[in-house]
Amino acid sequence: MPADQKFYDFYLDEHQNMACRRLHFAGSSFGLLGLAKSVKTRSPKPLLKGIAAGYACAWVGHFFFEKNKPASFKFPLKSFASDFRMYGDVVRGNLSLKDRKFDKAR
Repeated sequence: MPADQKFYDFYLDEHQNMACRRLHFAGSSFGLLGLAKSVKTRSPKPLLKGIAAGYACAWVGHFFFEKNKPASFKFPLKSFASDFRMYGDVVRGNLSLKDRKFDKAR
């Protein structure tokens, strides 16, 4: 198993609570919207706001729903990449935001 797949499996284990997953999805969406607005306006401010909103959503998900520490504290780059991989899996229908029994990514 490739190292990045091993980390992603760990990452998914840390995101089993549906409220946490939903908050991550919302947070990543805020980040992407901030990126788009920054490109459009040629200003870094929307991107910074999007990143702040994204991490706020994710951390609320971990501390209040998942009851664990965000992996980004120990593995910031791998976690950032895995978050967008998880986002893509949700968009493609491989991970559910309703119930883990509908997950296909594993």
